[in-house]
Amino acid sequence: MNMDLRFTVQTKIQKPIGEVFDAVYNPKKLSSYFTSGGADGPLDEGKTVLWKFNDVGDKIVSAPVKVQKVVRNKLIRFSWEASEGLFDPKTGSIPESGGYDTVVEMSFEPLNAKETLVKIVEGKWRSTEAGLQGSYGNCQGWMQMTCCLKAYLEYGINLRKGSF
Repeated sequence: MNMDLRFTVQTKIQKPIGEVFDAVYNPKKLSSYFTSGGADGPLDEGKTVLWKFNDVGDKIVSAPVKVQKVVRNKLIRFSWEASEGLFDPKTGSIPESGGYDTVVEMSFEPLNAKETLVKIVEGKWRSTEAGLQGSYGNCQGWMQMTCCLKAYLEYGINLRKGSF
């Protein structure tokens, strides 16, 4: 059976859409709650932005984000290298590269003047056990990212700190 491995996570953020979108698009804000090692630029269409994480295992993990489409206050779509397998917090071992890209689509929907729904869909993993495990790991990661986004914007705290 061949299936398209994909998932969707979503979180309601009690902030206006412009503020929520900017917290993902703007590298300075993104690095305050998610990209613990920084991001080297804004998520501009057609650019490749390097996201770094210095809190995953014992080394800095870099992820080139290939930005495909950006519609301000509405959509950010990018591709990046698929990871296969799961992160092991006890040993610090990170998933292997799958040698292909997945596509991430972040959508931002205003529910009213002060609330925004953030939805993240990622897909196109291979239909293998390693691909399935990689999708589970990224699903967990994106849910954690949206919770960190919520904590950062609504309460001014970095929820990610000390999580890994």
